[in-house]
Amino acid sequence: MDIRRRNNVNVIGRDDSPVLVLAHGFGCDQNMWRLVVPVLAERYRVVLFDYVGSGGSDLSAWSEERYSSLQGYASDVVDVCEELDLRQAVFVGHSVSAMVGVLAAQAAPERIGALVMVTPSPCYIDDEGYRGGFSTEDIDELLDSLEANYLGWSSAMAPVIMGNPERPELGQELTNSFCATDPDIARVFARTTFLTDSREDLKGVSMPTLVLECEQDAIAPREVGAYVHTTIPSSRLVTLDATGHCPQLSAPEATAEAILDFLESLK
Repeated sequence: MDIRRRNNVNVIGRDDSPVLVLAHGFGCDQNMWRLVVPVLAERYRVVLFDYVGSGGSDLSAWSEERYSSLQGYASDVVDVCEELDLRQAVFVGHSVSAMVGVLAAQAAPERIGALVMVTPSPCYIDDEGYRGGFSTEDIDELLDSLEANYLGWSSAMAPVIMGNPERPELGQELTNSFCATDPDIARVFARTTFLTDSREDLKGVSMPTLVLECEQDAIAPREVGAYVHTTIPSSRLVTLDATGHCPQLSAPEATAEAILDFLESLK
């Protein structure tokens, strides 16, 4: 199988430098990183890809069985790392991809040496002693709405997820990204994203980890960032002066600076 074609893999930046693997979240693709990539690529080798079912990936390779769990997406990551023969790469995962990175690093520890979690959430549903931001009823309603009218759901939810109502073009970009995703594939990815509980997986992370959160985030409240940071002893928590769930778009300079500062600390 041609992994580079399957996952629309693109490699840019300095060939002689450490490698960053950038992974997008639900309803998105590698284009969501475009505002931070030029800064990162000045100093590092940057690997961009799309999960199967997203962006420019080979849609014929998608299967509901494989992508009904985060392990399927983690397998995509491991496949890309093996195809490029990456060693001790830094995995930068946005939203649900932060947890995908945890699973990929567990599966192939020789491939991934550090994690950057951008607005992560190991569990979106509130639990005793844990605030994920949503009740079970909230998530059920969200998924029912998505399945009943995906395009309508995208138009309503994308601006909420993006935040920054004074910059409507950001919400529109996320809406467009959601709407470009096949509704059947989006349905499966959404259930995988919002119903998975990865809190136990966090406890096994011992590698250097950066947790990036925003001051205000409707999808991953700051209690979640604090939980991730506390659960991973080797982590650093940085709160960006930013709003929304996608700081790589709403605050790209601050996001890139925080990532670069973390990378410098690894040297």
